[in-house]
Amino acid sequence: MTLLPRSLYGRLLVTALVATLAALAFAAVTIGAVLDRFVMHGLDDRLDAQIAVLEQAVRPDGSIDRARLVLAAPYDDPQGGWGWRIDAPGRTITSPAAPALTALQARGPRRAPPPALPPLSLPAPSAPSSAESALIGPPPPPDGRRAHGDGPRDRDGTQALDWHGEDGMRHARSLTLATPAGAVRITASAPRAIVDRPLRAAMAPLLGSLLLLGVALAAATLIQLRIGLRPLKTMRTGLAAIRAGTARALPEDQPTELAPLAREINALLDENATALANARAHVANLAHGLKTPLATLALALPPHDPDGTLAAQVARIDQAVRHHLGRARAATPGSGLRFATPLAPVVADLTTALSRIHADRGVSASATIDPALSVAVDRQDLDELIGNLLDNAWRFAAARITIDAAPASDPRFIRLSIADDGQGIAPAARAAALTAGQRLDERGDGHGFGLSIAHELATLYGGSLVLDAAALGGLDAIVTLPTTLFSEA
Repeated sequence: MTLLPRSLYGRLLVTALVATLAALAFAAVTIGAVLDRFVMHGLDDRLDAQIAVLEQAVRPDGSIDRARLVLAAPYDDPQGGWGWRIDAPGRTITSPAAPALTALQARGPRRAPPPALPPLSLPAPSAPSSAESALIGPPPPPDGRRAHGDGPRDRDGTQALDWHGEDGMRHARSLTLATPAGAVRITASAPRAIVDRPLRAAMAPLLGSLLLLGVALAAATLIQLRIGLRPLKTMRTGLAAIRAGTARALPEDQPTELAPLAREINALLDENATALANARAHVANLAHGLKTPLATLALALPPHDPDGTLAAQVARIDQAVRHHLGRARAATPGSGLRFATPLAPVVADLTTALSRIHADRGVSASATIDPALSVAVDRQDLDELIGNLLDNAWRFAAARITIDAAPASDPRFIRLSIADDGQGIAPAARAAALTAGQRLDERGDGHGFGLSIAHELATLYGGSLVLDAAALGGLDAIVTLPTTLFSEA
C-alpha cells in the first residue's frame, strides 16, 4: 500500500506540495535565526560599548574610579530598563536604574530561574567561591587583566547571558577583569524585548510573504502540471481517434519525452495495417482460386444432377467459403479499429437492393437511423452482416420489416434492430439458429449460414447478435456494434 495516489498528476502534485512546504518552513526558520542573530548582534555591540566605558573606571589595582563612572550615564536609562553593575573585591556598584543582576543564566533554553546567587565576595583571586566560578570562570591569569573561561565567551572575554528578571526576560553582557586585588566583573544589561519586538515585527510580514509565496508556488505547480501533462491527454485523444477510425496515426509533433513513444505506437499501427493488407490479399487470392473451380463445377452438374442435390451442395460449399473467408478477413489483427462506416447509407442501399430482389413478396421496409451514426466495421463486412439479416427478414416476413438504430446503453456501441412480422423463431431454437449450417425451415431456399455469418462478424468486431421476439410478431435480430460519429462535413 502506497501513500501516493495512482495518477501521475496526483503524485507530482503531492511531491511538489510537500517539497514546497518543506522549503518554506526551512526558509522561515533560517531567516528567523538570521534576523535574531543580526538584531542580537546590534544589542551586544551597544552593551559591549557600555562595558568598554565602565572598564575605564577600573584602576589597575582593582579599585573603582567613581569619577569616571559618570561616563556611563548615557547608558543608564531607567525608562528603558538599561543598567550596569560592577562587582569588585569588597564592594558592588550598580547604576541607579540597574535591575538585580543576580541569578544570571548562560544563553540557552529559557528555563525557570535558578535560586538567586549571593553577592560576589572575592577576598583573594586564588580562592573564588563556587558562584563566582560559575559566573566568571577560572581564576584570572597573572599576566593580563581579561580572563578567558570555558563558558560562551567572545574572543575579547565578554560573555552573553540571558535570565528571567522581575520585569521580564533580560539580556546582558559580562566581562571579568583580573586585578591584583581580585577579579572584577562588569555587567551591562538591557531588556530582551529590545530584540524580541523588532524580531516579531519583522517576522510577521516575513511569514505573510512566505505564505503568499507558498500559495503562488502551489498555483504555479498546478498550472505547470496542467501544461506538462497536456501532451498525454492529447496522445490519449489521438489513440481514441485512431480507434474510432477518424485518424490513422498519432501526430509526429510530440514533446521530446513522448516522441519515441509516439513513433513506437505508429510503427505498431503500420505493422498491423501491413498484416491486415497481407491477410486481405491472401483472402482475395483464395477467393479467386476457388471461384473458377466452383463455377466450372456448377456448370457441369445439371446433366448429372436431375434433382438438384449436387447443385445445392455446391451452393453450400460456396456459402461456407464465403463464411470462413469473411471470418478470416474480420479477425485479421487491426481490423475494425480504423473504420468509420456510416450506417444509414449501408442500410438504405441494402434495403433498395433487397426490395427489388424480393419484389414478388410484397414486403415493405422502413428504417429509422440517425445519419450521424457510424460503426467501426469495414464496409464490406457491414454489407455482409446487415445483408444477411435483411435477407433473412425478407424471406420470412409477412408484409412488414422495421429497421431501427440508436445508441446503446454503453455509449461505445450502437443498437441495430431488424424486426419482421413473420412467424419468428421459438426461444428454444434461437441458439441453434446462430450455428453455421443449421436450417430451421427446410422449405426455404437458404443454406443455414446467414444468421451464423452475421453472428460471427458481429462478435469478431466486438459486438453481438441476439434473437428476440419482435413487437410485430416475428423475429427481432438485435445487433450491437462498436460505434463512431460520422458527419458529412
